[in-house]
Amino acid sequence: MHATNRHSSGAAIAQVQPLIATRAVRGTFDYRLAPEQSNVEVGSVLRVPFGNRSTLGVVVALAEHSELDPARLVEPEAVLAAILPADLVALAAWMADQYCSTPARALGLMLPRRALDERPRRARRSSARHPVGDASRVAPPMTVDQSRALDAILPALAAGHPETFLLHGVTGSGKTEVYLRAVEATLAAGRGAIVMVPEIALTPQALMRFEARFEGIVAVLHSALPAAARHDEWLRLRSGEARVCVGPRSAVFAPLADIGLIVVDEEHEGSYKHEGDPRYDARTVAERRAAEHGAVLLLGSATPRPESMRWRRLRLASRIDGRPLPPVEVLDMRGHHHPLHPHTRAALAELRRAGRKAIVLLNRRGWSNFLSCQSCGRVWMCPSCEVALVLHRAKGVLSCHHCGHREQLPDRCASCGSVAIARHGAGTERIEHELLEALGDAGFPIFRLDADSSGLAARARVLQQFEAAGAGVLVGTQMVAKGHDFPDVTLGVVLDADRTLRFPDFRSEERTFALITQLAGRVGRGEEAGRVLVQTIAPGARPIQFAAEHDADGFLEEELRRRRALGYPPYASLIRIVCAARIAADAQTQAARLRDLIKPPNAVVLGPAPLFRLRDRERAQLLVKAHDRTAAVQSIGAAVEGVAASASRRGVSVSVDVDPVM
Repeated sequence: MHATNRHSSGAAIAQVQPLIATRAVRGTFDYRLAPEQSNVEVGSVLRVPFGNRSTLGVVVALAEHSELDPARLVEPEAVLAAILPADLVALAAWMADQYCSTPARALGLMLPRRALDERPRRARRSSARHPVGDASRVAPPMTVDQSRALDAILPALAAGHPETFLLHGVTGSGKTEVYLRAVEATLAAGRGAIVMVPEIALTPQALMRFEARFEGIVAVLHSALPAAARHDEWLRLRSGEARVCVGPRSAVFAPLADIGLIVVDEEHEGSYKHEGDPRYDARTVAERRAAEHGAVLLLGSATPRPESMRWRRLRLASRIDGRPLPPVEVLDMRGHHHPLHPHTRAALAELRRAGRKAIVLLNRRGWSNFLSCQSCGRVWMCPSCEVALVLHRAKGVLSCHHCGHREQLPDRCASCGSVAIARHGAGTERIEHELLEALGDAGFPIFRLDADSSGLAARARVLQQFEAAGAGVLVGTQMVAKGHDFPDVTLGVVLDADRTLRFPDFRSEERTFALITQLAGRVGRGEEAGRVLVQTIAPGARPIQFAAEHDADGFLEEELRRRRALGYPPYASLIRIVCAARIAADAQTQAARLRDLIKPPNAVVLGPAPLFRLRDRERAQLLVKAHDRTAAVQSIGAAVEGVAASASRRGVSVSVDVDPVM
């Protein structure tokens, strides 16, 4: 059967992938095209009859004949206006195989919801690409390091062959200007560019910089855009009106016709991993798209992942203004019960007297980590998850940060009636309160930025207010350390810096190093020198010491040595399989069955091991450590497909996470 991309006089059959996410719907289905449907092509969205209902589907191929009886084929009911580029149709099939998912789920990520709306709409101009702010269109002079990096990138862009670079530059070294110049060269060659940032909250800042340099041809894509605006931006990219796409991980699916450059800024960030099915890694998808388009992939970070060290590395060793990185002092918190070390309190008091700014990072929101009864020992737990509830004092509630369960703050223990209820630990809400009591006033405001902020707009206002303030403190979780450029911040404080070291994750040391280094990078970027204080009960921990010395090379060398010895990425691939059910025995039984079916060569299958209950579902986990990634994914995919029907009947869900971020 001959398949084509475009309808021709001989191509009368559309092979359609229904947009139905269940694994029970496998493969494509043939439909006979009516003569008036000659505009159908690969990527066209159709409404088709499917069983006893009607559904949407995407054309994945066109053929002259069908292996089925032509008399049994039916015609599509309607042809929608949306057309997905053929390369994205192929990418969806690749993602389904790569991440043990379905093509329907992958295609669903690539089409904006409004594109599937069959109701007629008036054309409108999107305002999504006009952020508030100002940026100069005049390119600043290049440093020697920037020029060397660009000299390596430009020939690769001109060659039109896929090549990947790691732009390893200290914070404030001018990575963004290298991105801008690389995009400029890409556009001059008549090609398009994708620029990815790790967080939606960072998109307006990036958009402002690129729109200022390339006015009118920059589009933005992210999930927080209103559906109409997202659709309009998608159409601008699809039509070629916009040739640069800026956004977080979903921007990797920008429908550009000819991609010459993909930039992944802050490439170390775990937010590039999608949590839903398919659990794709946008960095890996970007690598695939770059290879398919013959494009340059440019990864940038001050704290690159060990996995990225295989690429050609371009170094930006110093800040563009020649200012040194701020000194880092490690404060030993052993024996201290107040969340702020005396040296920290003194430094903040001095900052207030001097009328300057600080950023305080505590990667834990809320007031207290958990509550306990001092009489009977009861801990307030989530009824749906095996985790303690976090106190949010301002709202008077205990909250589960996994399922969202909430209950009122108790005034006595329901088990024994005692009123002796203790609060343990501190989160950003409590630190904000401590600073307000000690330092805050009209001339020295305290701002808080974390996931409790009410939406993207509220978070953007907090950042704008902090930037506009003459002095003050910004308190927040890890989002305060990501990519912000506040030239007047002279003090950075990291609280409970070793917290991530206590996570059961082989990346815990990498995350600890990156968090401290990135926060330090927000300090001393202007005229005034700065300093950083790191509070920890593990002052001798390896990643903390390397971060205090700004020694990324030393940390990466040691981390790669450790991972090689333990067989972790990049020296092996990890694949996580989780079975979830109402009854723990069902989850364990299904996981054990999968373990017996998974037989990848040169791999180790660990488990099943029980996980904590989540959203009223008991869970069991398998972890596959494989040296042949492709063979392992194929073996796992076949095993999951083999048990999908029986697992569903027993109420067991099975999820596969390739390259998990645990």
